[in-house]
Amino acid sequence: MDALGKHLMQHLPPVQVVWARYAFHTLLVASIFGLQRHRRFLRPRHPWLQFIRGLCLLGVSLGMYIAIRSVPLGEATAIMFLAPILVTLLAGWLLHEPIRPTHLLAVLLGFAGVLIILRPGTAGFRPALLLPLGSAGLLAFYFILTRHLRGRDGEITTLFHTTIAGTLGLTLATPWFWIPPAPAEWPLLVVMGILGASGHLMLIRAFHLAGAASLSPWLNTQILAASLYGVGVFGDSLSLYFLVGGSLIVLGGILVWHIQERGGAADKTP
Repeated sequence: MDALGKHLMQHLPPVQVVWARYAFHTLLVASIFGLQRHRRFLRPRHPWLQFIRGLCLLGVSLGMYIAIRSVPLGEATAIMFLAPILVTLLAGWLLHEPIRPTHLLAVLLGFAGVLIILRPGTAGFRPALLLPLGSAGLLAFYFILTRHLRGRDGEITTLFHTTIAGTLGLTLATPWFWIPPAPAEWPLLVVMGILGASGHLMLIRAFHLAGAASLSPWLNTQILAASLYGVGVFGDSLSLYFLVGGSLIVLGGILVWHIQERGGAADKTP
C-alpha cells in the first residue's frame, strides 16, 4: 500500500492519495458488512475512543506519505516502526502488561537503531525523516487504543471507524488539492483502499487475540517489505547506516518476542 502511495505521489498530492486510501477503505467495509450487520457496526460503544484512534492513524498516514515523497521507503518505515518498541513500554503503563528488564534492553536496541538511521547532527541527517518519527508516536497510541477496544467494540465496528474520521476530514480538504487522476491511476487508488482495509482487519483481529507486547515485534517485518519495494520498484539504495540501524530494530523485536514466548511457556507449566 505504501509503495503504491509513493508511486501515485509522483503525480498526485499526498492529501489526495491518503483520501483515496481512506475513502475506498470506508466504502469497502460499509458495502461488505452493512447488510450482514444491519448497520450495528455503525454505532460504537466508545465513539470518542474510536474517533481519537482514527485521528491517530490519519496523522500517521499524512506524516508517512509526505515523507516518502523525498526519502527512501525503507528508511521512513524503519523509523516509524519505533512504534512497536514504544508499544512495549506503553502496554506496561496503560494496559498493565508485564514489562521485564530484558524488554528494556530491546527498547535500547530499537532506539539505537533509529538514531543510527536518523544520524542527527551530521551531514546525512534529513529533516523529512522527523515526520515518520512523529508518526511512530501516533502509531503507538493507535496500537494501544486498538488493544484497549478489545471486548468493548466488535472487530468490524473498529475496522469501519479506523478510517471514518480521516475520510470525513480529507473529503473536506481534498478539493483544495485535487489533481484529476489518469485513467490508469484510479484502479491503483482503489487497490490502496482494499489493501488498507485487509491489513487493518488482520491487525484488529490480532490485537483481539493476543497482547500488544507480544505482537509488536512481528510488525517489524514491514521494514523488510518496505526495503524490498524501495530497492525493486524505486531504485533506493540500502546504506550501511540503514542496514545496521534496521538490524538493531529487528534484533530488539526478536528479543521482545523471545521473552514473551518464554513467559507464555512458563505460564502453561503446572
